[in-house]
Amino acid sequence: MSSLTTSHERALMLLFAELESTAAEQTAGFLGTPGTLAERTNENGTTFWVHRFSDAVGRRRETYLGRVDDPAVVAHVGNLRARIEAANATISRVRLLARAGFMTVDRKTYSTLTSLANHGLFRAGALLIGSHAYGTLLNALAVRAVPYSTEDVDIARREALALTGLPSFLDMLRETGIEFFAVPQLDRGAPATSFTERGGSRLRVDLLVPSTNDDFPLIAVPELKAHATGLPYLAYLLSLSQEVPVLSAYGVVMVRVPVPERYAIHKLIVSQLRAKTSGKAEKDLHQAATLIEAVTERFPGAVEAALAAVPKSAVRHVVGALKALKAHLPASAEAAWEALATLRDLRTAHKHI
Repeated sequence: MSSLTTSHERALMLLFAELESTAAEQTAGFLGTPGTLAERTNENGTTFWVHRFSDAVGRRRETYLGRVDDPAVVAHVGNLRARIEAANATISRVRLLARAGFMTVDRKTYSTLTSLANHGLFRAGALLIGSHAYGTLLNALAVRAVPYSTEDVDIARREALALTGLPSFLDMLRETGIEFFAVPQLDRGAPATSFTERGGSRLRVDLLVPSTNDDFPLIAVPELKAHATGLPYLAYLLSLSQEVPVLSAYGVVMVRVPVPERYAIHKLIVSQLRAKTSGKAEKDLHQAATLIEAVTERFPGAVEAALAAVPKSAVRHVVGALKALKAHLPASAEAAWEALATLRDLRTAHKHI
């Protein structure tokens, strides 16, 4: 089995770093295409500015901005024009990275994440997890790997977000123009924790929080006027995070994601918690293997530190996953296997606690 990743060229890494700075400085992103500005004249002879764009589902929209002789409107139009020009320049640079193998998200996912970012969720501590976070971490590590496929957007938070006056989580999703609705639970009286698009779309947004045990409880998230599903060992994943840009053909948006070594080890744990009939365990193991290989090459000691922080009750799950990991992590990844070997010492230490 050959290496799971290939490093990007230095020039591309520098371009990604530029886009990271762009995303960090961006105060608000467009919920669709950047669009264009145009003047209109109504039947009374009044001339005004409009912003024409396509929303997250491709519908053409036109927003009234104000009269062309209003100084405040002229200033606003100037600022908006600058934002449109900057966004188009960003999109051109993203196109270069996408052609070189950097991971990107589709229009609906980008608009969804941008709406949440515009409301400050990621800066306040919410995290993007799941496969979209995996693709984003590969970009941040400057490596190319086998593309992933998902339409699920997983949003998690460890503690209450220090934000007030927010619309509901569902309303934030609907600001994209996508007709989201709450997915009913099997127990019809239970609150929803997932949201999807009407019309049979596979786009799905899940809200997640840590569980205090091995159960999957429903937990209120008051600041988002929503409920979330509790997941075992999620607190371990969310404890360390970083801000990175998500790339799309429609722009860039800064999000918060777990650090790659914890993401990888958490995937090992989750692979053992899956139902035996689930096919997702193999995807978990492949993502874990890919990130472990990349991280050990770039950040020696990071995987060992992530293993040392694994909750005592989860060590057996990591041990159980290592045998299955042999089918995904090549034997030639010696540094990765050496890092994972420290789990033996950790297991021995836990036996004596």
